Amino acid sequence: MPLTAVGHVRKMRGGAQAHLLEADDGNWYVVKFRNNPQHRRILVNELIASILLEYLKIAAPETALIEVSPAFLAANPEAHMTLGARQVAIEPGWHFGSRYPGNPARVAVYDFLPDALLTNVVNLEDFRAILVFDKWMGNADGRQAVFFRAMVQRSDAPAGGSRPGFVARMIDHGFAFNGPNWDFPESPLQGLYARPLVYEGVRSLRDFQPWLDQVTHFPEEVIDQAWKRIPPGWLDGEEESLERLLTRLFERRPRVADLIDACRTARTNPFPRWK
Repeated sequence: MPLTAVGHVRKMRGGAQAHLLEADDGNWYVVKFRNNPQHRRILVNELIASILLEYLKIAAPETALIEVSPAFLAANPEAHMTLGARQVAIEPGWHFGSRYPGNPARVAVYDFLPDALLTNVVNLEDFRAILVFDKWMGNADGRQAVFFRAMVQRSDAPAGGSRPGFVARMIDHGFAFNGPNWDFPESPLQGLYARPLVYEGVRSLRDFQPWLDQVTHFPEEVIDQAWKRIPPGWLDGEEESLERLLTRLFERRPRVADLIDACRTARTNPFPRWK
């Protein structure tokens, strides 16, 4: 559902120069702008990735189109980007928002956990799931994730109830399709999370199921739905280029297992227990 920005919180780190904004649904979103320094194609990549991730049920933030109005920008002069020493105005219109996991004044979100805490993340298997996804999508970046504490169902909780635990969310898919290049690089290192502990349980390709099968049999109509949800202003005459890109994405589904296997030829094998 399209939303409207009503409050500015802060600028976020990263090359896209996203900002954390409050929207009129009462939630907060990390918003990447159409005229960001990395290219408007970054927003197309993010939107397509979010729809495919939702279908695959991989832990990623909910997303929305966020309208930033001229009145909002006038009332929030800190909402701008920087190019060298020059301020760059944000263009009014529709932008891409990734939901923040709660009120930023109350919820602490971490982009790093020490190994002693990382082992206690309740959904570590999503790091295997997202690697399947990243190899399919040609993610040219290292895997990015954030962590936050939440009440989660735990088998070790009394009477099978809830207790606090760390949850991971897979974020930042702007460099799917090799970012603004819209192609499919195949380096063994690309898409891997920097902390090998998350792959400690991998012993064979079977450990990447059921996601390998889901990608191999991914329905073309879901990709078509993603295409139809892209605002026309994000494409600006690149419809044919996007159509060719999505055709290649559909065709490369059977290759993902081989791309996962090829990770073992990286400088450091992320799957040392895979024999």
